[in-house]
Amino acid sequence: MIINESAAEIWPGALRPSAHIYLLLMTKSDAMMSTPLGLFITWTVYGTFLPGDSRGWRHRAAGPQSSRPRLELWHRTELTQEVRLLTQSMRDVTESAVREICRVRAWSLWAIAARSNHVHVVLTAPEFDPKTVRDQLKAKATLELRGSFSIWKDRPIWSVKGDIQFLDTEDDIDTCVTYVLDAQNRKDRE
Repeated sequence: MIINESAAEIWPGALRPSAHIYLLLMTKSDAMMSTPLGLFITWTVYGTFLPGDSRGWRHRAAGPQSSRPRLELWHRTELTQEVRLLTQSMRDVTESAVREICRVRAWSLWAIAARSNHVHVVLTAPEFDPKTVRDQLKAKATLELRGSFSIWKDRPIWSVKGDIQFLDTEDDIDTCVTYVLDAQNRKDRE
C-alpha cells in the first residue's frame, strides 16, 4: 500500500483528491488482485420491480427478500410517473448504448440483454469501481434513449441504482452469460 496525493499517477482518469486530502491507495498490482474477474449488473425500468414485490426482491444490504404486499403498495403509491416498458426498438437502442460504452472504455462485454422491464450485463472492467461501471452503463443508455424517444425526455427511465454481483471465476462468467442469453428466453416460454 502507498499513500499518494495524485490518484491519476496510479489510475489515469481516477478522481483527483483536493490538495488537503491524502488518499490511501493500492498499487496497481494490488488492485488487479482485488478486482473481480467479471461483473453481473442488473438494473430495472422505473417502477417495475419495487421493494416488497410479490415475485421476490433484493434488499441492498440484506439480500433476497420474500413478498411484502403492503411495502410494495406503499412504494407503488409513491411513484411520481407512469410505469412504461421498453419496446423492442428501445431495447435495441439500450443494447447498442451498452456496447458502445464498453468499446470506448475497453471493457470486455460478455453478454447484454435488455428486456422490457430490466437490463442484464455481464462484463469485465478491471480497475473500475463496479458502481461507477453500473452508473456509466445506465447513463449512456439514458442518453441514447432520450435522444431517440421523446417519451423519455422529462421522466425517469430506470430505478435508482441496481444489482451488482462479482464474478470471480470463468465458470461464474459462463454461468451468467448462459443465464442472460439463454435462460431469459426460456422463462418467456413457460
